[in-house]
Amino acid sequence: MPLSCFVAVLILYFSAGSGTTVYDTYNDYAEEAHTPQLDYKNPHWCHSPGLTNGEATCHSPRGGAYRSTLGTRCEMSCDRGYRLVGRSSIQCLANRRWSGTAFCRRMRCHVLNLIPHGRYTCTQGFVVDSRCDFTCNPGYRIDGEHSRTCQHGGSWSGAQPVCEDTDPPKIKCPLSRLKVAEPGKLTAVVTWDPPAVKDTADKSLDVILVGQEPGTDFNEGANIIRYKVYDQARNRAACKFIVRVEVRRCPTLPSPLYGYLTCSSDGNNYGATCEYHCDGGYELRGVSSRVCTFNRNWEGLPAECVPMEIKSDVKTVSALLDQFYEKRRLLIMSAPNISDADYQLQNIMIQKADCGLDLRHVTLIELLGSPPRETGRIKESLLNSEVIEGLRQVFRISRSYFSMVLLDKLGMDRERFITPMASEELFSYIDSFLLDEEERERLELHRDFCD
Repeated sequence: MPLSCFVAVLILYFSAGSGTTVYDTYNDYAEEAHTPQLDYKNPHWCHSPGLTNGEATCHSPRGGAYRSTLGTRCEMSCDRGYRLVGRSSIQCLANRRWSGTAFCRRMRCHVLNLIPHGRYTCTQGFVVDSRCDFTCNPGYRIDGEHSRTCQHGGSWSGAQPVCEDTDPPKIKCPLSRLKVAEPGKLTAVVTWDPPAVKDTADKSLDVILVGQEPGTDFNEGANIIRYKVYDQARNRAACKFIVRVEVRRCPTLPSPLYGYLTCSSDGNNYGATCEYHCDGGYELRGVSSRVCTFNRNWEGLPAECVPMEIKSDVKTVSALLDQFYEKRRLLIMSAPNISDADYQLQNIMIQKADCGLDLRHVTLIELLGSPPRETGRIKESLLNSEVIEGLRQVFRISRSYFSMVLLDKLGMDRERFITPMASEELFSYIDSFLLDEEERERLELHRDFCD
């Protein structure tokens, strides 16, 4: 019987020289010389079609109960999560073969990238319907979707999340501290170690000091020191502590009666020194200064100012002057006799200015007349004739006319007057040229004392 059939695959080789040409005629058909006897009633003309992980839906000319009769057409479809590879529709041919092949390949999504500072776990890897859940490292929080699902088309749902640093850094300040001020000062140098800082995410932290730098002078009282720390995400933490400087103080030292004190530093703080001074006409008895000690007590015993005792019965001029050295200034007034007009005028003005002279620490010495009836006196106390002569010789004071010589506290001749001087003029000269700054301040405080 002559047969006729269709050949599914025909591969022809043509050789020309050293080359080979290959023609693949898969799904091309050539009619053979002999045609088979077709049987449309044979229920198994082609083998029964099957599709793993999919389904073949067939339609036969003989009805729905037939799946592989001649002329049956089958539609190929894959289950969810699979993609069809090959023919989507095949037909049972006269050569008892199907017109094509197909299979179902499992669909996959691309591998998800790792997220910095986090990780993910997936239910079924990267296949369709697998869900990947994202988690962040301690100190971080998810920003975005917490999970993504591999969709049927092979793409992931949503967008890739990120891990944000939301945990603030930790900071611990040094303990508060108390420091005693240094002797003679109201401040103390205080140092401390930097605060301890750490962060769950960052190793590089920005620590900022708000306040005075360590190793510098801190003032008396409480000084608040603050630190701030920021991580790379600008999360912030802070701490603070107190630097307290204590100035140890002695009880306020009272000024002596008829005198005053000059004190260094703040007057009664540890290390301060107070010096005693007496008003004009008084001299110091006791220590010249006292120091405030660490145990809050004044060193030594208090001094006092007592009326100045002038010994007028000394035999030499040096013995007289030594009593005034660095304590009092001298104004030596000389006249030919007690009835001298210039003397009498000056004497009236001096008596009115006696208080002002005391405020300026000036003692008056009077030299009157000539030997053998010459007299010298300090107020009511008479001087020895040898002392009188010594004063005239040392300071070249003439007996023949009225004159005054002004000596400073070192016994130096500072000015001479040959005519009576009004008290205001005399005081102006003393204030301008003989008083130091401290004495001027004291004088200003007691300027109304003589009114």
